[in-house]
Amino acid sequence: MAVTQRRGRRIMMTPGELDEFLAERRTCRVATVSADGRPHVSALWFAWDGTSLWLYSITRSRRWAQLRHDPRLAVVIDDGEEYGELRGVELSGTAVFVGEAPRTGEPCPELDVPERLFARKNFGMDEMPHDGRHAWLRLTPDSIASWDFRKLSGL
Repeated sequence: MAVTQRRGRRIMMTPGELDEFLAERRTCRVATVSADGRPHVSALWFAWDGTSLWLYSITRSRRWAQLRHDPRLAVVIDDGEEYGELRGVELSGTAVFVGEAPRTGEPCPELDVPERLFARKNFGMDEMPHDGRHAWLRLTPDSIASWDFRKLSGL
């Protein structure tokens, strides 16, 4: 996946900054599309493995149903209060459903890394607790746009 950000190159995050930002942030906003074309945005916790964003979604949610119908999505993770502090990332692409749904903990080697990352980041645990209500979505982005307004002071 190539970053093709044309505007704002001077304030875009480097790959290292992007990885660090996504590793430290906890909550993202996920935009999906309903069958009639209306957008739907909801908040989720996530894990970033350096290549893909992993979303742990309730399988009975509106978001899950919409992604089953149309797997396109966009995700925004941002931070900052004052203008000069604003930074964030928008990732877009196609959701891929991974593992059983709902997730009960059946062996799935593809989920070993994201579940470990997610459990440590969000629960302070080494193993992922499974509640039988959530399942995994993977977004390997087709496009990424980022911004870090803290860089404006150096321009």
